[in-house]
Amino acid sequence: MTTEGTPAANTRSDNEQTLKGRSVARLAAVQALYQVEFGGGRPDDVVDEYLSHRLGAEIDGQRMADPDPDFFRALVRGGTGRQEELDALLKGSLSKSREPSRLDGILRSLLRAAAFELLARKEVPARVIISEYIDVAHGFFAGPEPGLVNGVLDNLARHLRPSEVA
Repeated sequence: MTTEGTPAANTRSDNEQTLKGRSVARLAAVQALYQVEFGGGRPDDVVDEYLSHRLGAEIDGQRMADPDPDFFRALVRGGTGRQEELDALLKGSLSKSREPSRLDGILRSLLRAAAFELLARKEVPARVIISEYIDVAHGFFAGPEPGLVNGVLDNLARHLRPSEVA
């Protein structure tokens, strides 16, 4: 049995904070990727602006946890720096009638962030990535989009990480 303040309790709390920070970083990365694409800002400037001015934001009266800044920065840099590669991967995972360029901007930004994470962040299990981005999709869309995210990311995970997804 552990009590607050013991190493075991602190480790669990630190792990929970890391997970929350990564979840918030994913949401923030989707917003930042959208801002870079449609606002024309440089990725590092958008990240710096977000980290300087948007921390501690409230949603529905609740203060959001702070994003993991390194994870956030990596997602935005990867999503912008490898955009052509990511779009090619997404095109292969979308139905034949869909092109990444024709998707809603938020949906495209979300899929790019998720595709980058599946491609480059091997320390994060594929199922965690898929689940997290489905949750992000539910935050933006009330229609069929979360199902599309699930299908595209599952297909992409089978291609990029076949040993993880059976």
